[in-house]
Amino acid sequence: MSSPFRLFSSFLVFLYLSTLAYASALTTSLSPNERVCFYADVDKAGEKIGFYFAVQSGGSFDIDFDIKDPNQKVILDGKRERQGDYVLTGNTVGEYAFCFENDMSTLTDKLVDFDIMVESEPRREAPAKAGQISEHTSALEESVFRLNGMLMNIKRMQKQHHTAENRGFSIVKSTQNRLFWYAVLETLGIIGMAVLQVYILQTFFTKTGRKYKV
Repeated sequence: MSSPFRLFSSFLVFLYLSTLAYASALTTSLSPNERVCFYADVDKAGEKIGFYFAVQSGGSFDIDFDIKDPNQKVILDGKRERQGDYVLTGNTVGEYAFCFENDMSTLTDKLVDFDIMVESEPRREAPAKAGQISEHTSALEESVFRLNGMLMNIKRMQKQHHTAENRGFSIVKSTQNRLFWYAVLETLGIIGMAVLQVYILQTFFTKTGRKYKV
């Protein structure tokens, strides 16, 4: 097989794979007792739905979530989850709802990163004519599929490292704020005690009265 034809075949396979899935990487902030929902459409039954989320900051890094199908039936939910990575099958055509709820927190906002991906499983089609570059095309598809899997694993590892970094930064920032306010309160307490002692001593030596005169 000539090199230009091989490159052209690789481009066609890559273009084919890129049209099999669409995804949205988003970040949302939830106030205390707030519930937000996002939606994704499934065009035909049997499509795969990938759902990933991770709480980046806020409180104990946990959140409530649920996923509903077009019939408003809950197909997956969780309570006080820190992160999750799920693959579901959309058996019903229509709009699926992905909701987060910050109900357990009364003071802290939560920052959540998430991906929603809807994809069709690739199915190989037989060549138009028997023996027509079928072996080359199959080998090329296998290579592209393996490469796609490796890229997805790298992307997942990047998300995990990003989440760990954000959580570590949030913990450090929270600890720094607590130390700052503790130092401020400690300083105010020392100043208050010093002022109170001076006032007490001044009152003791300057207080007038006949029974205190020498």
